[in-house]
Amino acid sequence: MTATTASRTALEIEARPPHTLLALAEGRAVLELAAFYATRHLLGLLPKGDGHPVLVLPGFMASDGSTQPMRKLLKDLGYDAYGWKLGRNVRVDLQRVHEMEHLLLDIFKQTGRKVSIVGWSLGGVFARELAKLHPDAVRQVISLGSPIHDDRRHTNASRLFEMLNGKEPEPVKHGHFTGLDQAPPVPTTSILTRTDGIVHWRGSVQHPDKGSLQTENIEVHASHCGLGVNPSVMIALADRLKQAEGEWKPFKPRLSQRWMFPQSRLH
Repeated sequence: MTATTASRTALEIEARPPHTLLALAEGRAVLELAAFYATRHLLGLLPKGDGHPVLVLPGFMASDGSTQPMRKLLKDLGYDAYGWKLGRNVRVDLQRVHEMEHLLLDIFKQTGRKVSIVGWSLGGVFARELAKLHPDAVRQVISLGSPIHDDRRHTNASRLFEMLNGKEPEPVKHGHFTGLDQAPPVPTTSILTRTDGIVHWRGSVQHPDKGSLQTENIEVHASHCGLGVNPSVMIALADRLKQAEGEWKPFKPRLSQRWMFPQSRLH
């Protein structure tokens, strides 16, 4: 058995949702929101962007309201940040996929520039799949605590998701949203936390043998519900987005920032 095969087998065996205690601790996201606003002035001093469009997709059951602080920061950093304007992220059907495709392509055509897509949780799954459908319109993808594997046992939200969308959502029946662990053919970053109480961190790990070679994982100290406001996530986002198009390199935090980004191996 090769090392790659062994790692895949281990991943399948260990597919499970986060521990109940981690789920109960998700309330700490309130502290992360407080930290976001306490450091908001300093976050505004992060490297400025080149003005390219950034589409931000919310997580399961969430709306643009959840991503408003992040988008406001991105605008202050010089990006042309967009919400998805599609209400709550609940249904996964062909109509929703088509709506997201039209949104992405409209931004691409209106701005004349490739779009970076930031997706939180289920929004990150959508971001990756949109990049697979329209790679020529996407500059890079950044997912936050997203369940990027086909096995839904990685998430505590699987029962609710299947209650609302069925065990085989409409797009899956039409050949979409399968092979979620295969990265799109654009630079792709997965930001994850080992203390995620909704999606087990193993379910967010990208493996380099799956799709694009321009893939990476960035580990942070955060809750799942706080990923969209956690200051360390904002630092990583700003670093990833400021890279010149076509010059993507893996994330390397500054010496003063390394305490925010654990360097542990992600198997």
